[in-house]
Amino acid sequence: MGSIYKRNNMFWIKYSQYGKPIRESAQTEKEGEARRLLKLREGQIQENKFPGLQVNRTRFDDLCNALITEYKIRGRKSVVRAELSVKHLKDFFGDCKAIDITTSRINQYITAKQTLGMKDASINRDLSALRRMFSIALQQTPPLVSGKPYIPMLREDNVRTGFYSHEEYLAILGWLPDYLKGVFTMGYYTGMRKGEILSLEWKQINLFDKTITLSPGTTKNGEGRILFLVGELLSMIQGQYQNANGVYVFHRDGQKIKDFRFVWSKAFKMAGIPEQRFHDLRRSAVRNMTRSGVSELVAMKISGHKTRAIFDRYNITDETDLRIASEKVSDFHKEHERLMGDIELGTIPGTIAISGYRRES
Repeated sequence: MGSIYKRNNMFWIKYSQYGKPIRESAQTEKEGEARRLLKLREGQIQENKFPGLQVNRTRFDDLCNALITEYKIRGRKSVVRAELSVKHLKDFFGDCKAIDITTSRINQYITAKQTLGMKDASINRDLSALRRMFSIALQQTPPLVSGKPYIPMLREDNVRTGFYSHEEYLAILGWLPDYLKGVFTMGYYTGMRKGEILSLEWKQINLFDKTITLSPGTTKNGEGRILFLVGELLSMIQGQYQNANGVYVFHRDGQKIKDFRFVWSKAFKMAGIPEQRFHDLRRSAVRNMTRSGVSELVAMKISGHKTRAIFDRYNITDETDLRIASEKVSDFHKEHERLMGDIELGTIPGTIAISGYRRES
């Protein structure tokens, strides 16, 4: 049974949970309000819904620390992006209490970032990090928060549709420095991610079997895969082997290639082609594989797409695809008309002319 008492004109309540006494200020000078709070706490404890007093003391910094700790323990590759989101969120929420982060405050954050010109997609990444913070906080023992606020997400109209034609690939390839040519070729033919290509080591290459092995845990989706080297891709890797210098397949004076934005932009400028992202090579590889008759399941294995939904975003249908489809439909109808005409005239072996058949002109 709980009790109430007075301290410096303020009422306090006393109750117990798991045999441990808990004292809490009712933040009131009115006895009736203190009794209602005591009744509420006793009900919460009886229904095992009492979050504890810690939730009222949890600050935004505690949520941030829990998020980064969880990402590092699990070895998540997105920890760098999470740290960036934490920085953005801290600029607005500072060291406020977690219970003060309401939907209204979150909407104010969204408005403030939009005013500063931040893209909706970037804001969504921050909001996703905030959601994850509250989820992790709820999983702690005892929980750091009693619940999480509704966090609205913005609509993203940023589906990218860039890709390289083969002519553009050849043009750009001719203007890239030698140390980047193989990187560009690898991206165009396999759809590997830039990080996967730049981190590729010779121990992953088997020139006898003509394979590349990407081990589990080294790829973005965490799954391993094997790529086979043929044609131009094989010739390029053999050339790299002849000029090997260190552990990395692609290198610059024996060192791992890092930032190459300047020479990348220069190559497009010299080729007279609007600059595109390296990641567009991934879309191009997927499109070229499906166009050449490779099944979508196999294309997903090669490119490393784990889900069909994401793969479909890369399997781009452009105006050329639509034109080719229209031409195929037109050819189908022409062939149908030609066949019916031959049946009418009886010129197909094993058939006779159809009396009274008339084609519409």
